[in-house]
Amino acid sequence: MDENTNPNPELINQKELVCKNCGGKIEFAPGTTSVKCPYCGTVNEITFEQEELEKAFKEIDYFAYINQTVQTEDITVQESFVKCESCGASTTIDSNVVSAECPYCGSPLVREQAKLQNIIEPQGLIPFVIDKNEAEKKFNQWMKKSFWAPKKAKVYARPDKLQGLYTPYWTYDASTITSYVGQRGDDYHTTETYTDSSGQTQTRTVTKTRWSHASGTVYVNFDDIPIVASTSLPEKYVNKLQPWNMTALKPYNKMFLSGFKSESYTRDVKEGFEMSKRVMEAEIVVAINRDIGGDHQRITSKNTTYNNVTFKHILLPIWISSYRYKDKIYNFVVNGQTGKVQGKRPVSAGKVILVILLVIAVIIALYFLFAN
Repeated sequence: MDENTNPNPELINQKELVCKNCGGKIEFAPGTTSVKCPYCGTVNEITFEQEELEKAFKEIDYFAYINQTVQTEDITVQESFVKCESCGASTTIDSNVVSAECPYCGSPLVREQAKLQNIIEPQGLIPFVIDKNEAEKKFNQWMKKSFWAPKKAKVYARPDKLQGLYTPYWTYDASTITSYVGQRGDDYHTTETYTDSSGQTQTRTVTKTRWSHASGTVYVNFDDIPIVASTSLPEKYVNKLQPWNMTALKPYNKMFLSGFKSESYTRDVKEGFEMSKRVMEAEIVVAINRDIGGDHQRITSKNTTYNNVTFKHILLPIWISSYRYKDKIYNFVVNGQTGKVQGKRPVSAGKVILVILLVIAVIIALYFLFAN
């Protein structure tokens, strides 16, 4: 067979995922802006059509979408996803792969079970920067830091099974206006007298707070608040993968997805917006406290109006793997942009008992030492 020939031409059905020279299947290399063909060595630069650039990062009016006044055919596409029978996650499978493993639970996925879904087309993505080898190193470093994890668990946790997954996110923009009522506390110092344990009269300086009414209005703008649109992983894990450098966001192009899986969103736009409100609220409270001023603040009530709300569908890069230890599945994830690792590690009951016994032994030893 000629080394410059595509070995499986009948399996290549997306022109943007093949070599411009020989038609061979190509894969995106993390940390680059080009794709090198493994068959002929041709470097395929990732470029963007004018239509892609016009669509890139285009915000969708949230309330118009919710009220169904947006032409959905202009923002939706059909994609093929395979739903895992065990955990329910819907992910893609490469066209030249008959079966694969679910990145979340390791269960088998069969391409024949793939179904088309209408989804809001991603407007952008952050390409992988960390490759698989680097992700494995980051995971091994993270695992070694766990004193409580059983030694056997470190054997079962195989980072070589890491899969690159583009995870769906919603990002939200909003201009908020919040009226509030509260109290401002200003500290002042006063001198008071007291009688000490010897019966002597003494003086001391005491800090007290004078409270006064406060009310007003604060204006806070938000840009690109990321909310994970997948429910396949515990929210606490993916949230701790932040921060993401959103300045690295690129226009959506399937060249970046070549060689990786992507997941369909399972959290809709409306649910995502309600979650973003909680993120916004935290910053709004900071703004209110700053507006009240003083040394202490109390917020009695507040009312927020959300204006100019827009959203985008983007994909963010995550390396993910799972392992089974004592009939329980443990997931771990690596931020594909920064290398930050999050996940859950099993706890060794033996180590916990040993530490407890050591603490008890130290307490008993100290008791007899000072008792005598």
